[in-house]
Amino acid sequence: MSSMGGEATMGGRERAGYPRRVKPFVTYTLARLGLFLVSFGLVWLVCFSWLEWTSLSVLWTMLIALALSAIVGVFLLRGMRERLAANVQQRAERVSKRFEESRSAEDID
Repeated sequence: MSSMGGEATMGGRERAGYPRRVKPFVTYTLARLGLFLVSFGLVWLVCFSWLEWTSLSVLWTMLIALALSAIVGVFLLRGMRERLAANVQQRAERVSKRFEESRSAEDID
């Protein structure tokens, strides 16, 4: 990777701004994990005052936090999820195109 004038070149592609763009998969995954941890903390604070802290209460806290973070994530992480889906779609199209080019090159030989 080389850098010239604030732009980074990676694999022949120029990218302005941040030299190493964080992949949408990583940001979405970290956002989901963060949302779960916040949900777990909130549920733990609410339940800890009522329940004794046992392995069963930890399990229920995790399950409730998982459900809560999934529901909230549907709304809060919509933009990230759409960017991730677009990125996956672009990569799939590029791989398909390369595969077809490779297959047609073999047919010519």
